Amino acid sequence: MRKPEVDYRQFRLSRLNEKRYAHLKLLGGWIVYFMLYFLTENFIPETRWHVIHCALDDVIPFREGFALLYCCWYVLIVISLGAFLLYDVTSFKRLQVYIMITQAVAMLVYIVYPSVQNLRPASFERDNALTRLMAFIYSFDTPTGVCPSLHVAYSMGIASVWCRSRLAGRPWKLLMILSAALISISTAFVKQHSVVDIFAAIPLGLLAECLVFGNTGLRKWIERT
Repeated sequence: MRKPEVDYRQFRLSRLNEKRYAHLKLLGGWIVYFMLYFLTENFIPETRWHVIHCALDDVIPFREGFALLYCCWYVLIVISLGAFLLYDVTSFKRLQVYIMITQAVAMLVYIVYPSVQNLRPASFERDNALTRLMAFIYSFDTPTGVCPSLHVAYSMGIASVWCRSRLAGRPWKLLMILSAALISISTAFVKQHSVVDIFAAIPLGLLAECLVFGNTGLRKWIERT
């Protein structure tokens, strides 16, 4: 069994500034994100929303089978960050910084250019576990702040970091690439995002890719600390 890179059993908040635990401070990015998410969801007036739509959205049908792929995104984030936190701290820092970059840029866009989509079905043709799952997701995940899609941007980051991690063999890397592609596609089939949102997320992911893996000070900081 692989031995954890860091022994977190000895961790205390008072030791957060120690070098071996300092990377945990990056998790604070999630606190900032959820605060900004709350603000953008509740304090941007409806009159400022811009409807995101393209002709392809009308061609793509709602398919509840994609709900499982859509929800795999949440699991993949937890599994990836958890695995890297235990066994590959450099990859943990890469992924968490990648996510923070996409979060920051996306939130700025949501504030400057608030977006909304009106693609969700008024009712479901079938009543089953998957449609009920989507109804539950619709109940707390509003159709605002959608362009660019963080579902897609995060998926790009997860696949990219796994492809560079020493933990992953070739089959796992291929699985992560396939998962990222299918999760991205699923956002359109469960009517959580417009196709526009998907394509808008690509340059966002590429920006994070360049900053985290390019010849930048940020990359050097990640690898040095």
